[in-house]
Amino acid sequence: MAPRALTDFVAEATEILDTLDRELMALEERGSGDPDPDRLNAIFRASHSLKGLSAMFGLEGLARLSHRAEDLLDALRLGKVHLDDTLLEALSQTVDVLHAMLGEAARGEDTADVKERAEVVSAELRRLARGQAVESGDVLDAIGIDPSVRAVFTEYEEHRLRENVKKGVGLWKVRAVFGLDDFDTRLTELNRALKPLGEVVSTLPSSQPGDDASIAFDLIFGSGRDREEIQGALIEGSSLSPLGRVPVPPPSVPLPTNLPPKKAPVWDDVSVSGPALTPISSSGSGISSSPSGLTRLSGGAPVETSMRSLTNTVRVDIGRLDGLMNSIGELLLIRSNIERLAEAARQTQGTALPKLWGQELQREARSLERRLDELQKGVLEVRMVPLGQVFDKLARLMRRLVKESGKDIAFDVSGGDVELDKLIVEELSDPLMHLLRNALDHGVEQPEQRQARGKSGRATIGLVARQQGNHVIIEVKDDGNGLDEARIREVAIERGLVTRDQTEEMERRELLNLVFQPGFSTRRDVSELSGRGVGLDVVKTNLQRLSGLIDIESRRAQGTTFTLTLPLTLAIIRALMVSVSGRTYAIPLNSVLEIVQIRTDALKTIEKREVIEVRGQTLPFIRLARVFGLPEEPRVAHYVVLVGLAQQRLGLAIDDLLGQQDIVTKPLSGRLRGIPGIAGATELGDRRAVLVLDVGALMEELMRATPTSTRDSA
Repeated sequence: MAPRALTDFVAEATEILDTLDRELMALEERGSGDPDPDRLNAIFRASHSLKGLSAMFGLEGLARLSHRAEDLLDALRLGKVHLDDTLLEALSQTVDVLHAMLGEAARGEDTADVKERAEVVSAELRRLARGQAVESGDVLDAIGIDPSVRAVFTEYEEHRLRENVKKGVGLWKVRAVFGLDDFDTRLTELNRALKPLGEVVSTLPSSQPGDDASIAFDLIFGSGRDREEIQGALIEGSSLSPLGRVPVPPPSVPLPTNLPPKKAPVWDDVSVSGPALTPISSSGSGISSSPSGLTRLSGGAPVETSMRSLTNTVRVDIGRLDGLMNSIGELLLIRSNIERLAEAARQTQGTALPKLWGQELQREARSLERRLDELQKGVLEVRMVPLGQVFDKLARLMRRLVKESGKDIAFDVSGGDVELDKLIVEELSDPLMHLLRNALDHGVEQPEQRQARGKSGRATIGLVARQQGNHVIIEVKDDGNGLDEARIREVAIERGLVTRDQTEEMERRELLNLVFQPGFSTRRDVSELSGRGVGLDVVKTNLQRLSGLIDIESRRAQGTTFTLTLPLTLAIIRALMVSVSGRTYAIPLNSVLEIVQIRTDALKTIEKREVIEVRGQTLPFIRLARVFGLPEEPRVAHYVVLVGLAQQRLGLAIDDLLGQQDIVTKPLSGRLRGIPGIAGATELGDRRAVLVLDVGALMEELMRATPTSTRDSA
């Protein structure tokens, strides 16, 4: 397959699988029983589309498994099988395997493990699609539908009619006669009005057509509302009549009070033990996903799964592209004017240029700046995607893990409509998955332990996002164990990360932040620390690559909140250009709060750290020259750039201010990569390369540096 064709296929298939993820999660929320037909049809269509797309690109494995899923979903739509926990689990595992197969296709791989998983899932789908015995008799016979009308129904429509009759719902025929010029919009309007009151089972051309200027339809509608309420929802040109006799609702049967406890589904020949998710089994081979986020084949090594998308493709509204094209058109006009002025200047070389030309060049320069601002804004908007793209995947993962954890947990998600740069969203998925997994595995207690502490037996894990200025704040929180400060101090001393004297001088926030040290995640016995610290150094490192910041707030036995602060984009940003010891640096303007001038004799030292006082607030003070090992000259006063992320504030001492500029940050490579406090580099208009400061990393890393002495700060 050609690289471009493969890229297009992966992008479209990823969108289809995202739809399957989202709709299947909604189906699981409703639970077993009578599924929402609209949602079920959406899942069926997505599976059908993936089958056709995979077959067209020659990916037979994907097409075969999608076909198996389509067969089962079709049987479910037609009432041949019933929706239960086992079937939901099978569909969920199917989507997981489809994701794995698509990942292999994108990477050009073809492993035996994924093939085995696909065969196991396919066998289970085939078994489930066989269905149950068909009920004797036909409930549609009892309500006397006109045979000529019934003859035109599809098998699916007859099934939906039966389901409505079984629920004792009235069946109605809505006759709609609309003009030829607007019948499509009027029909959509009628469907929209009826849908809240019931189910539109079928829309058929009427057996009694309208006149030459109109077209007539019969809508078969099932509803439990009375005739007057349905009549009130009809629009002009439509009328209501019963379809056969109104069915009598089946008598309600009281449920027994001594039902056995509901068990998780166990598939053929598989015994489930421990925290593993319900596996799929075939001939002694199965798949399971553990709450740690590992996917394991029986007898094989676990493989870490990732929530990242397989494609960097972004769907763009055509209106945004039109705006970009308009800006480019204006830029072309400006270019033509500048070329005209340049040609005139060349022809009059050696003579004084008219003053008018200078004014015209200045006018074109201002126009150029405005259009470039518009173009920059448009490009940034194109890159922005809602956080819901990753939140939906995380919600589905959490729903599965919660179900198998034995804990009673409510998972609350909000802020999915907040937008971030596509590349940042993709890089966020794995750190968020890790934090949520820790909250579930170790942050939240068992129900009996919570009740013994006087808490509600039901725990809460939350994932919340909100925009705050030029940053996005994401919180991962739980109301569980919280962090044990005494244990943090003990482990840090044992691992040699800090001395006992240093821990005594630490503020509470500094002590909690020790869990981000690699020593907490590389030793097995660290899990005694409420399980919290495992892998958090990796989470922090990933966030620092995004110029982000992570903070902790925790109370023992009350809960923990991890707060992530991230820039809206890393593409084109506005920066403050500063000079330090003769060198130029760029500070992202979205982190700059204000600029002040502080006299050297106004500097103070508290607990061996230099601080400044701004309007009664004491803030840490860092000299950038010392941070980067540059020579310093004695100064009477310092320019101080006050920067902040989330609730943290810091004063950066510089020599001079050089103005503002739009920059494109490029990552560093080789030996320069990963230098603390440096986010990357950019090129200025005079072709000079300058370093871009990483404010978040400066706050995290340099605040723990060896403090300066009182003598040094004098």
